[in-house]
Amino acid sequence: MSRKITGIVTSDKADKTIQITLTSRLTHPLYGKQYTRSRKFAAHDEKNEAKMGDRVEIEEVRPISRTKSFKLVKVIQRGHEQVAIKEEPAAEAPVKEETK
Repeated sequence: MSRKITGIVTSDKADKTIQITLTSRLTHPLYGKQYTRSRKFAAHDEKNEAKMGDRVEIEEVRPISRTKSFKLVKVIQRGHEQVAIKEEPAAEAPVKEETK
């Protein structure tokens, strides 16, 4: 049985490759302090369907390249996509004349 991992896409810059970060919160056995540990996985995304911020499920497969041993199974939840804000030219404000 192959491993299945759920994580968040942190990079989709490379063609057909996504970078997934898996973050876990652990407690130190002696001191009791909580800390986070992150692991990164590179996965093959054939259709370039996953975008940055998406929650995805990946599955372990035979090695595709030096760093990729996972492939994208499905996009579970779409992340917050960036929205381009178009600026409109501001109306000119009336010029205040100085009086002497």
